[in-house]
Amino acid sequence: MKTILIVDDSASVRRLLEEYLTGQGFRAVMAVNGREAIYAARHEQPDLILLDLMMPEMDGYEFLRRYRQERQTPVIIITAREEEADAVLGLELGADDYIIKPFRMRELVSRIHAVLRRADGESAPARVLRSGELVVDETTRTVSLRGGPVHLTHTEFDLLALLMAAPGRVFTRAQLVERLADSGFVGAERTLNVHVRNLRAKLESDDDSPEYIETVFGVGYRFRQE
Repeated sequence: MKTILIVDDSASVRRLLEEYLTGQGFRAVMAVNGREAIYAARHEQPDLILLDLMMPEMDGYEFLRRYRQERQTPVIIITAREEEADAVLGLELGADDYIIKPFRMRELVSRIHAVLRRADGESAPARVLRSGELVVDETTRTVSLRGGPVHLTHTEFDLLALLMAAPGRVFTRAQLVERLADSGFVGAERTLNVHVRNLRAKLESDDDSPEYIETVFGVGYRFRQE
């Protein structure tokens, strides 16, 4: 049984997460701030940590700075939409993923399983990703839009699948370059921008008002959440 450490100063949030995750077969332990979280993480040795950022005594940033010096336990940040830029800073400090409130519990559990698979060194199973009339089949590496095929390069396909698998999440350009390197991409952030532009040309009907891939100015890109 996997253990999840829930770190949030809201009692109602902790209780809700504990009840749902326990029902999904996880063991849940709680902490109300970063200081308690460090103690709990050392003694409970969780498999994954759900971390709020804005907490008294020791916030999520300081927790990440200190805890990453000890362990590499996977961390998913839970944040409000207006704190999304702060979540990106959390990723730079060593968090593995983030999810924006309000979120569906099933989506959270899906993110937890995905992060745990990566931590265990397992490959995620091939998926069929859908967003409206855009369909990406990871098994056959094919893409269709409005019923017709879309021909992508290897890098364009990997980039689209990566963004589409986490709708709403902002990836920095550096993170995308690092993730794509696992599938053979060699290039800098400027090269990545070219791939994004080419991908948009094949998917978007209006580049000034993208339906799928959005630019987050000064940060990176995200796949638009439905």
